Formats: sequence, C-alpha cells, structure tokens
Amino acid sequence: MRYRSDVLVLGAGAAGLMCAIAAGRRGCSVTVLERSQRAGQKILISGGGRCNFTNLECRAENYLSANPHFAKSALARYAPQDFLAMVERHGIRWHEKKLGQLFCDRSAQEILGMLEAECVKAGVRVKTGVEVREVRREGAACAEESTRECEAAMGSSTPRLRRSGRNDTFCLVTAGGDEYLSEKLVVATGGLSIPKMGATAFGYELARQFGLSVVEPRPALVALLLASDVARRWCDLAGVSAEVVASCAGRSFREKLLITHHGFSGPAILQISSYWQPGEQVKIDWAPGVRVFGEMMDGVEFPHLPKEGRYGAPSRTMGTKGCSTADAGASFAHNDIPKIHDDIPKMKMRRDEKSALAALRAVLPARVAERWLELYPMRRWTNAALEEAERGLHEFEFVPAGTEGFGKAEVTAGGVDTNELSSKTMEAKRVPGLYFVGEVVDVTGWLGGYNFQWAWASGWCAGEAV
Repeated sequence: MRYRSDVLVLGAGAAGLMCAIAAGRRGCSVTVLERSQRAGQKILISGGGRCNFTNLECRAENYLSANPHFAKSALARYAPQDFLAMVERHGIRWHEKKLGQLFCDRSAQEILGMLEAECVKAGVRVKTGVEVREVRREGAACAEESTRECEAAMGSSTPRLRRSGRNDTFCLVTAGGDEYLSEKLVVATGGLSIPKMGATAFGYELARQFGLSVVEPRPALVALLLASDVARRWCDLAGVSAEVVASCAGRSFREKLLITHHGFSGPAILQISSYWQPGEQVKIDWAPGVRVFGEMMDGVEFPHLPKEGRYGAPSRTMGTKGCSTADAGASFAHNDIPKIHDDIPKMKMRRDEKSALAALRAVLPARVAERWLELYPMRRWTNAALEEAERGLHEFEFVPAGTEGFGKAEVTAGGVDTNELSSKTMEAKRVPGLYFVGEVVDVTGWLGGYNFQWAWASGWCAGEAV
C-alpha cells in the first residue's frame, strides 16, 4: 500500500511531535511514523516521571555543539514561554523546582497527552509500531504518478495534497512492505541513549546515506567510572553525596556529586560528563567557597562563606547549584579561596587530627570527611602543610576510566553536523526537503530541561518551514 503526505516525520518524540503540530496547523497533511509501540516514551520517564519540560533560562551558552552559535536562532524564535503558554492552555499545573527548571505538578503523561491532543487538532496522523527499512528518493515522473495513485486511494473526501514544485520525492519502505511518500522528510529519530527504549543509529545512518557529515555520537549527561585503584578508595561509600564543583575542559558546575558502586554520578558529574573526553582529567572542589582549615592556619575563627548565585548566569560568581561557564577554569583556583580579615580577633586553635576531622565534617558528609583523612593523613601541622591539605580539597583530580555508556546516558552528544543544516529551518543545505531536529542534531543541552527546549524549538522551526 502506498500513502502520501505533504510532510513525513520519522520519530514521535518531543521534537517530532512538535514539528508535526506546527506543520499541521499550517494546513499540511502530516504523517508521523514511530518505530516503538507508543509515542513519547522518553517524555514519560523524564524528570522522575514529572517531565522537566523546559528551562526558563535557556540560552545558546547552555548547549554543547561544534558550532556554539547554531542553536541561537531556533531558541530565539520558539522560547520557553511559548511552550509554557501551550501548557497553560491545556490547564496543566506546573512548578519551578530550581534554576528555571519547570516540572509538571502531577505527571509527564500530561505533556504527552497535550502533544497528542494538539496533533489530533492539527489533523496529524501518528502511526506507531512502524519500522522503516529503506529510504530513497524518486524522480519527478515517478513522484507525480505516485501522487495520483495515493489521492485516488484516499478518496475524494480527503484534501488534495499540496505541490511544492520540487523534483524529488522521498519514499520510505516499511518492514510490512508499505510505502510512504512525501517531498518533505523530517528526521526526529533521537540519539543512541537508552537503547532499551528503542534508540538506534537510524538518523545518523540516514544522514550519511544522503552525504551529510555526522559528529561522532557519544554518551552525555552520564555517570563517570573510576579506575580500579581509585574505585577501591571511594566506592564503598556508594550512596553518599556532597555539594562540589566539578570542572573539566574549561567548564565548571556546582551541584551534588553522588558516589556510586562504580564511580561518581549526581548532577555535577552528569553535567561535566558532556564536556569530558577520554584521557582528560576531571577536577573536584570538595569544599567550594570554604577555607576548611582556615582557623587552624591563622588561629582565628573563620565563618563559612555564603554561597550565592546560580550556575549558567552571565556573571562570574559561583552558584548555589553551579557556576558561570565563562571563566570556570579559573574561578576555583586555590589562590581564589577568600582570606581571613585582619580585624577578626585572634584565637588559639588546636592543630591535631581531631580538629582537622571536625573542620572537614563541618563542610563534608561525615563518612567522606573520615575517608579523606584516611587517604590523605596529616603528617605535619605547619602552615605550609595545612595549605597543601587545603589545596588538595579544592583541587582533587582524577582521570575517569570511562562512562556508564549509552545505556545509562540521558542524552547523546554529537550527531548530524550543524554545518550541514540551516539554523533557521533545520533543512539540509545540500538535500532540499530533508530536515533534522532534536537530539539527532549535534546540539546537546545541560541537565535541567534544556534538551526538551531544544526539541520544541528545533521541531517548531522545521514545522514552520516545511
């Protein structure tokens, strides 16, 4: 059986559904083909089942791409407030958890239900359980004949298909032998993360088939593994977490670090994992903004410093849950640890292991504090030795043995090279009528709703252009 639409969308995830809605509202006949048995599976599991559906502070700086400017146009044209307006029209209750992250009050199912309702309203046909085996382009004569056959099969009650004047038509052949034809093909097949939910390399293979470059995909927003010798020192503390600053490749994030059975995870590690490359060091500041041994070194009381700001802000300050990426590499050097004011009255402080442990426990979980002194015992109690101990806390470095891979990664970094696409329409520059949106493109957002906003924005831009 042959079916024809003005627009074919491969993938019924966030980006694919948004593209279909935007195109359907413009009067296009749209068919969405989904390999899985239901649409929006990753939407349903996101945000612990409550869907962190956007972030109010989205900027291009919150995204990783070979072209750091590529996302600007789409994010400007379809902003978080645009998606939020749709959410509110559907009466979905939401809340801001922290740092601009918006979640449903009840369930992620509400977001998927909203998108499905909008598809119905726009006349979009969503077909699940459809496996595409082949994609090819047909010439003008064959395409025109196929159009007449499809319109005859659909009957006179179906609106006639629009003609774009282009010469070629995409033909998709399914495992069942059906053929779907369109002059506009939007690829929204996602990345390789969470393969148990049906993730495949189909989108990348399709891009290569049409001669487009692909930036090598790799796991992102993923836990890091420790080498066996380092793991033996830390991994028996699995389940313990601490607020840290994690830094790598000139980027830093202030968030929680979670010790796991195999390495380090938690928001700080997930964030920095997107920037980490094999063989590179990751630096951990275990006591951001605090001079732990200050009282012992200077003989005065040293109150813990206030923790102000927010990560990703344009300022250069550290944040409660992160820090600016602008000067991240330099922001947490040991020399930047604030000094004690000279006008504070002098007090005598003991210099012994008990005092050192008390100082560590004041800023670290007890088990981490105890482990730190076991691994790095104080041999001397001179100012120089205390300075060295302080430096070690703020500049702990390790080389990850790897990541937990695509099976545990929240997203995929890399993808279709942005140099191949129009930043305004997501259309392939060298293949008219072919579009790529969402995670399949080399644009990867931070943790906290940024990747959903990229899906909505890139899908909407393509839907407005097809």
